[in-house]
Amino acid sequence: MPQSQNIKNPTSTAKQNYSAIRYGNEKGSISFGHIHKDGAVTSGVMLQTPDAEHSITLDVDGEREGWTTAISPGNFSVECGSAKDEAEDSLILNAKNGNINITATNGKIRLQGTDIELVAIGGKGDRGNIKIDATENILIESNKFLVNAKAMYRMCSPQRGEIISNGVMKMYGSIIRGVTDACSVKDSKVGGKRIVNDNNQVGG
Repeated sequence: MPQSQNIKNPTSTAKQNYSAIRYGNEKGSISFGHIHKDGAVTSGVMLQTPDAEHSITLDVDGEREGWTTAISPGNFSVECGSAKDEAEDSLILNAKNGNINITATNGKIRLQGTDIELVAIGGKGDRGNIKIDATENILIESNKFLVNAKAMYRMCSPQRGEIISNGVMKMYGSIIRGVTDACSVKDSKVGGKRIVNDNNQVGG
């Protein structure tokens, strides 16, 4: 049998609802117009198990107006595309505005596919960037590693640097300049001291 909520408004900020309905039993429930425990948000539709740790809620007001929240103490699995072809888009996540955050608080994030594409679209110099930060190592293994920078590329380290090829190593430049720390004492004829001052860093 449906159960209605008649909740008096304890404060000026708490929500009140005189038409909430709940259907359920000892295994779970679905409710319409349920007010969350903090009294600040109303759920238009809430599906939950008895302990409320396993739930889906569609909130309609308060600080989470328009939010859809799914909570699961176990795995959260999504499967689709069994009737699609390989070249078609099967799973689409689109945030029309704002960021997309994928966080594994105590675990790894894995991306696996026949191909992986990362595309950043922007303009005016401050958009269209792909940034990778790692507190330890960035490891790349592949048959070929190709980099094409249209304007500039730079590799630097305040400590050790190595370039190794067990086959043929080719280096080409319209001008090639090699500078060592000796130029910090006595400048070369082509201005090596400036390059030392611009690039020399004390290793941490």
